[in-house]
Amino acid sequence: MELLKAIVLGVVQGFTEFLPISSSGHLVIGSQLLNFQQQGVLFDVFLHLGTLVSVCLVFRKELIAMVAAPLAMMRGKADNESRMYFMWDIYVVVATIPAVIAGLFLKDKVEHLFSNLTLVYSMLVITGIIMIFSRYLKEGERKLNWPRSLVVGCAQACAIMPGLSRSGSTIFVGMALGMNREVVAKFSFIMSIPAILGAAVLQFGGLFDQVPSVDSLINIGAGTVMSAVAGYFAIVFLLDIVRRNRLQYFGYYCLLVAFAGFGHQLLG
Repeated sequence: MELLKAIVLGVVQGFTEFLPISSSGHLVIGSQLLNFQQQGVLFDVFLHLGTLVSVCLVFRKELIAMVAAPLAMMRGKADNESRMYFMWDIYVVVATIPAVIAGLFLKDKVEHLFSNLTLVYSMLVITGIIMIFSRYLKEGERKLNWPRSLVVGCAQACAIMPGLSRSGSTIFVGMALGMNREVVAKFSFIMSIPAILGAAVLQFGGLFDQVPSVDSLINIGAGTVMSAVAGYFAIVFLLDIVRRNRLQYFGYYCLLVAFAGFGHQLLG
């Protein structure tokens, strides 16, 4: 694998992991249409860890507060903010349960779908439609609670399907439930942390199939750094888009990619 390809793949992973355009869908399309070769489990895991770093950097204050909240509760020194972040800890756990179930029981069944371009394009159509429809959802003020976090978590679990955006699905469902779109977006990113870690853990068994060369380590490092940098800017960019309620532009993009793919299949 060349260094330039590692950098490009890192940038693509960072942007598509968080923008509502489906990283898995773009991975399938790119690998099949552009004839990308598999880069190895180690490379894939570190790209995901790079995006994990970006989430932690953007939401470092919230994450520190969420870690400190249980300690404050145990010491009996919790204020209203600590209680709120303690509840967020619980909501993240609740929202992660559907993804854990899907990952453990459906992973092998879903993996073969990644070779089905027709399915990927169809899921991109669904992603595009919900993103376009999101502009018509009224701004809600319902608070995050465990039932709503569970429903949002189910949306995240459904995004195991290639072409169905994780961030797009979770943000749309949260808005449809009547929650504030900025709160939903923030929760969507924070709840992605255990999901990303879980994806890395599921691939852990193949990490040491072969000892990487020095060149491979350089490529992995470059891809990881670019994944983290691209992911950081993708999160900041999407948060601004959500505040301005402009998610429909991602929907147009998804439909464009999907119909171009269908057209390529028909003409090919």
